[in-house]
Amino acid sequence: MPSRLNPYITFDGDARQAMEFYQAVFGGTLKTNTYGEFGAKEAGDAADKIMHSMLETDGGFTLMGADNPPGQPHRRGNNISVSVSGEDADELRGYWDKLSAGGTVTVPLEKQMWGDVFGMCTDRFGITWLVNINQHQG
Repeated sequence: MPSRLNPYITFDGDARQAMEFYQAVFGGTLKTNTYGEFGAKEAGDAADKIMHSMLETDGGFTLMGADNPPGQPHRRGNNISVSVSGEDADELRGYWDKLSAGGTVTVPLEKQMWGDVFGMCTDRFGITWLVNINQHQG
């Protein structure tokens, strides 16, 4: 699978409704995972909130979204980031190294509870990037 670049939107608790709306607009297949499904200890009341969702359309669009993580403020109007994901670890680590240089690393690029290697940073221009290296299961 080649690496891909797509928008990632964060929501203030209504990610499920928003992503279902976008599915109604664009069609396609919507997959969602909640904070509770991944056993996030800090989830508490947010256990049913969306930790990650992905809408893939027949037209080739991919849109990702999630509810803001528990305890983090939601900044309406500045809630879109860019996701880069795929299986080519060397390629994606190269992107990560360049994007995070001179920026701020929010989540270090390392193995996460869902099994992939993931990191989040804000580049020197103020753009938030999510880098996810898919790990083969099985």
